[in-house]
Amino acid sequence: MKVENLSRLTTLSKFQGEGIFFVMKQFLHGSIAILLPLLIFVAGCAVNPATGDRQFMLMSSAAEQKLGAEEHPKLVSQFGGRYEDADLTRYVEHVGASLAAVTEAPDIPFTFSLLDNETVNAFALPGGYVHITRGLLALADNEAELAGVLAHEIGHVVARHTAERYSQSIGAGLLATVVGAAGSAAGVPIGDLAATGAQAFVQSYSRDQELEADELAVRYLRRAGYDPQGMATFLRKLEANTRLEATLAGDPAAADRFNIMASHPRTADRVQQAIVLAAGGDVTGARIGREDYLKRIDGILYGENPKQGVQIGREFLHPTLRIAFLVPPGFSITNTPGAVIAKSPRGAMVVFDMEHPERASQVDDMVTYVDRGIGAKLHFKNLESIAVNGMAAATGAALVRGQRGAVDLRVVAIRERQDRIYRFAFLSSPAVTGSLASDFKDTTYSFRQLSGREAARIKPLRVKVIPVHAGDTAEILAAQMPFSNYRVERFRTLNGLDRHQPLAPGETVKTIVN
Repeated sequence: MKVENLSRLTTLSKFQGEGIFFVMKQFLHGSIAILLPLLIFVAGCAVNPATGDRQFMLMSSAAEQKLGAEEHPKLVSQFGGRYEDADLTRYVEHVGASLAAVTEAPDIPFTFSLLDNETVNAFALPGGYVHITRGLLALADNEAELAGVLAHEIGHVVARHTAERYSQSIGAGLLATVVGAAGSAAGVPIGDLAATGAQAFVQSYSRDQELEADELAVRYLRRAGYDPQGMATFLRKLEANTRLEATLAGDPAAADRFNIMASHPRTADRVQQAIVLAAGGDVTGARIGREDYLKRIDGILYGENPKQGVQIGREFLHPTLRIAFLVPPGFSITNTPGAVIAKSPRGAMVVFDMEHPERASQVDDMVTYVDRGIGAKLHFKNLESIAVNGMAAATGAALVRGQRGAVDLRVVAIRERQDRIYRFAFLSSPAVTGSLASDFKDTTYSFRQLSGREAARIKPLRVKVIPVHAGDTAEILAAQMPFSNYRVERFRTLNGLDRHQPLAPGETVKTIVN
């Protein structure tokens, strides 16, 4: 949870079935006679120079650039901001630029951003905005793997896949409107269609689009002198990392939840298929760049950045805000820029965030704040004033109804100081609320302030590249890493090692230190 990103709990209205997605109820002025010529006017079919395919487009290249420019800073903020390492950022930009220069669209003004986020992720926005996380850099093992990820995202941009999805969805919506709303009045100007299109980049690509992006990536990798097998080797690491993340969360069966391939339906086998389909060109001497790559990422942050809060066991600690609390047993924690979210396998949830400092400073009475500031539309019952470790607080409960049925909600607001009010929202189905009541209460009263000494002791984890000496094994090196469980599995996944693969003296490997 970032200090500067203070989301409001009023977003809980979505549990009342109000919805959070833009709904187009009316469309343009006039009748079918006006709308059909508009469709013909704005729609276009053009041959994409990279794919050779004709594409139905309702979005111009200029509109793509505008949309990407608008959404780019939002996504940078949502993913932790930029990673503060100028040398590493320039390195990513250099690799990306070398690939962009050999595409069929060298005039696209590509922007490559390195994000301060521990997850393994990469994505592109229309207009050439390519993003990659430091978590992905930590998992990759060489420059060819990094280049493979960037080339794939570049392929999506050059093939105009986001604009293609947008055009198909809007085109279908327009035709449905023509058929179903014949001549009805409307009030949304055409420029506002961008509000819908802006959501397109977060939707999953089709398998055909993913294969096409891989084929283009292979082409660009070869042109830039990289070994395209880096794409396949990285995806194998990603698959192993996905399984590990699910295991660490205590839910191995839900591996898809931790997999960026859930929105990028690819496997190492499919990438291999793309390499075969894009056959051609001599790859003898193609760049892999392992040693240089490892030197560059030596010292990169690993896991959560303490500036945004860290998880240690069941406890969430924020050394900048100097607060901490425990989540219930069995709950997995996700730390987002706006809130900390803990979920149980049974669907219960704990959402923690903070009120904006200016609004917090204006609160005189905590019960009134919960009743009118948070629960004005929720009709809280059992409102009461409480104290949490000497801090003034208030709580209230409500039964809210959403698309999945009734949900019990309890909100707790705690004033930690005059301009800081922290909030817990506990959500559970009525069938399990009783069994979770004690755990939710324990979480509430676990909220505490950290001392300066406690906050100073929270240090970030970092990747350290070390040589392998004679006698070293994965078990020996893993035992030195600062984790309480699954050390060997973490070490092997980080280095792309098979279960029984031995280490070779003289090679370099990644480990984690604090």
